[in-house]
Order: sequence, then C-alpha cells, then structure tokens
Amino acid sequence: MKPWWVSLGMALLVLSASAQEFPRRDEVYSARVSRVFDGDTVWVKPLAGGPYRKLRLEGIDAPEICQSGGKASRDVLAQRVLNQVVEVRVRAQDDYGRGVARIVHQGDDVAAWMVSAGQAWSYGWRRSQGPFAEEETFARAQKRGVFKEAAPELPRDFRKRHGPCPMPPRG
Repeated sequence: MKPWWVSLGMALLVLSASAQEFPRRDEVYSARVSRVFDGDTVWVKPLAGGPYRKLRLEGIDAPEICQSGGKASRDVLAQRVLNQVVEVRVRAQDDYGRGVARIVHQGDDVAAWMVSAGQAWSYGWRRSQGPFAEEETFARAQKRGVFKEAAPELPRDFRKRHGPCPMPPRG
C-alpha cells in the first residue's frame, strides 16, 4: 500500500496536467475607460462593479510617453476612448501585472485602429509581423502618425537604449 502523500501527489499532478490542457477562458466585460496612460495602456472601470483595472492593448506597441510621438499617440487614443464604454476581452497578464486585452469600441478593434492611424506598431515577434501587419503597411504608405518620420524608432529599441520613461507627476 502506498503512503497517503504519494496518492495525493499523483492526484495533484493529474489535476495540474489537465488544467494545462484546458486553457483559462478569456475574461469578457463592458467597462468605461477612466484614464489613458499612453498609446497602448488604459485604466477601465467595469460596468458591473469592482476595482479599476489597468490594461494593455493586445498586439501593438505604441511609442513610450517620453519618446517622439508618445504624447500624440496617448492623445489620439484618449480622444477615441476616454470616458467611453468599451468591450474588454482580457486574454493574459503581462510582466507588469496589466491585463493584456482586446478592446472594442463602437465595433472597432481599438488596437487595429491605433496602428491604422499610425500611432502604434503591430507587435511582431520572431519572424511574425504581428496581428496588425496590414494596418501598419497602410499607415506607413500613408505616412500617418509616427510613420511620418523616415525611420521611426521601435518602442522596444527605445526602451533598450533609455529604459522606462519617468513617471509623470499626478495632479
């Protein structure tokens, strides 16, 4: 007969393995955008109640707030969604504790809209050009937003060279 802790360990192992086979369901809710931090980060208040939540738009990388085009990117996003009701689909958490979310406003994917407006890059990795490659190609061809510059610096390259932007004063 096996000791009780061996059986418990096996049961936990099976539960852990089965949990990995069935990914967590996306969290979906309606919310009001209460703050736009930069071109890819917002704070929302769920309409059903609960705490404010900090979200990062999935699939894009907007200029850092202290980078060329950063304030314009933030302002364009704020003009579109600040104080507006949006549909939120949180898909994951990032390294900073933000929910990584698809946000829809009036039927438009806000991230795709930001890239089309030239206010963000489609977030590519490895050999992928990211989910909004077509929107980025369009914005570049039209010389919109950050793509007015001949060679705009990717935000990740900017962060590598300068680190994070200092936090702006609250007030």
